[in-house]
Amino acid sequence: MRALYINKPLEAEVGELDAPALGDGLVLLRVRFVGMCGSDLSSYRGKNPLVTYPRIPGHEIAATIESTGAGVPAKFQPGMAVTLSPYTSCGQCASCLRGRPNACQINQTLGVQRDGALTEFIAVPFEKLIVADGMELRDLSLVEPLTVGYHAVRRGRVSASDQVMVLGCGAVGLGAIAAAAFMGATVIAVDVDDRKLEIAKRAGAHSGINSKSENIVSQLHSLTEGMGPDVVIEAIGTPETFRLAVELVAFTGRVVYIGYAKDEVRYDSRLFVQKELDILGSRNALPEDFEGVIRMLSQTKFPLEELVSKVVSLDQVPQALQDWYASPASISKIIVEL
Repeated sequence: MRALYINKPLEAEVGELDAPALGDGLVLLRVRFVGMCGSDLSSYRGKNPLVTYPRIPGHEIAATIESTGAGVPAKFQPGMAVTLSPYTSCGQCASCLRGRPNACQINQTLGVQRDGALTEFIAVPFEKLIVADGMELRDLSLVEPLTVGYHAVRRGRVSASDQVMVLGCGAVGLGAIAAAAFMGATVIAVDVDDRKLEIAKRAGAHSGINSKSENIVSQLHSLTEGMGPDVVIEAIGTPETFRLAVELVAFTGRVVYIGYAKDEVRYDSRLFVQKELDILGSRNALPEDFEGVIRMLSQTKFPLEELVSKVVSLDQVPQALQDWYASPASISKIIVEL
């Protein structure tokens, strides 16, 4: 069968791969769509420290069940549309023992530490499957990035009484915006791109601030009656936005970090204590986050189609990655149709 390989930084090609064996407890999936996000671009650029080469990318998956191995529950039937949790968990580290396998100390994500789904078939444990009857297959490939934002909202204990500011309106940030709005909160979206802010409003944001052309402090003062947002979710990953989250959040508020700041972050730690803040990290997602996103999408009008920059075939992926590398700001998400 065919697969997309990143052989080394800036070199991708379509090659051959043996069909996966179907062992006990495994489900053979025919891959239909795979979403490619910024982490895949980082792998292509050679900037993802977790990736070794060659690597088959792909962790945002929409598939149909082809066949099932022994021991797979009867509810999983051929032809069913599914997505899956692309993470592993050891069951023995502190995170797993606390019931938080999304933060497993030795997690291996599909397409990152192990080969992913940009291939025609893949065999996975049935426990990783999430069934989503009624969803369009292409839309199903967008569920995983939205779950990361959804999980961050749950980490921040967002409720209907909260004002929530989300820094960054990429796919993950939009997932947080939609989830917070779905839970009844008043959401303020922040980005430097007016088009992304318009999408954020269609995803559930009540207002948007362009931090490049507007004074974020004065705008936020007006929107929150001078108190600041109850929860700030950082979905960009820069030292500036890491600090901004702490500076702008309300006293006794919660800050949730999703983004990874690649450079050292220097804080005025006085604010941690003076404001008595809850500062939280948020990593990956749990199965209930996938189920929550699917439920949210079935009950809201999330602008899924506006997340996608282009749809390409497997053969077109090498050129699409080269184009993305040459002009990263022009592309937010690529969907590969297999």
